[in-house]
Amino acid sequence: MEYVLTVRDLTKRYGRFTALNGLSMSVPKGAIYGLVGRNGAGKTTLIRVVCGLQAPTSGTYALYGLDRKARNISRSRRRMGAVVETPSFYPDMTAEDNLRQQYMVLGLPSYEGIPDLLRLVGLENTGRKKARNFSLGMKQRLGIAVALAGDPDFLVLDEPVNGLDPQGIIEIRELILKLNRERQITVLISSHILDELSRLATHYGFVDSGRMLKELSAEELDAACRKCMRLTVSSVSALSRVLDAMGVEYQVLSEQQADVFARLNISRLTLALAKEGCEVLSLEERDESLESFYVNLVGDSRHG
Repeated sequence: MEYVLTVRDLTKRYGRFTALNGLSMSVPKGAIYGLVGRNGAGKTTLIRVVCGLQAPTSGTYALYGLDRKARNISRSRRRMGAVVETPSFYPDMTAEDNLRQQYMVLGLPSYEGIPDLLRLVGLENTGRKKARNFSLGMKQRLGIAVALAGDPDFLVLDEPVNGLDPQGIIEIRELILKLNRERQITVLISSHILDELSRLATHYGFVDSGRMLKELSAEELDAACRKCMRLTVSSVSALSRVLDAMGVEYQVLSEQQADVFARLNISRLTLALAKEGCEVLSLEERDESLESFYVNLVGDSRHG
């Protein structure tokens, strides 16, 4: 597998405080990698270090296979865009003028890409409105536009939906998915809003106290967060007999409820239960949430 970013045994200390404690991670090319952790877990410190804003105390990382100390690491950095902590822009400039300024900073030869970039982030109709008067969601999208000015193929976003209203969250989510799917941009996104992250990420890294607890793909997380079907029936003993005959794993919760850990043909199950004189009163799909998985993971690591 090809990786855009690899981090090995990264440590960052501020005096006696250890923000990163031997953290390692790998971000696959083409992924939306969700960095999961509560506030203070080390997410922003990690992002600041890999973006070159701070030097690690020890350990290393590589961008596109180049070690951070490599002579030509600047080439890899030019393939990277980032919004760290808060969007970076000039509040007294329009969206277009902000992008013109960024193009000048990057030494880009012309401004012809700016209209397309404004359309991409949904700011094409802001006209002469100054950025200071934008909504929080618009400011976040302008920050992403500035990060995209150099046409990077790796985008790093630190808490991009923090503080946004539901509509703003949807707009940022759709933009991230569009950048990933249509422009093949790899995205590293940190968040403590886990429900939102679960709608985006293809891969996850779970961080706590500056350590990487676990990395896994969305498919592996789905398998770890056991999906089940909760059945409410008139007789759980009858349900047990039917499920035993089917060779299905289940857990009895009460005289009328059980969780079934298998994909079931509902029609077949209903008919089999009817023969046992048992009625299905309700059924619902359930699974462990990303949040509960993280809480259990953190709990296990602290008690282990």
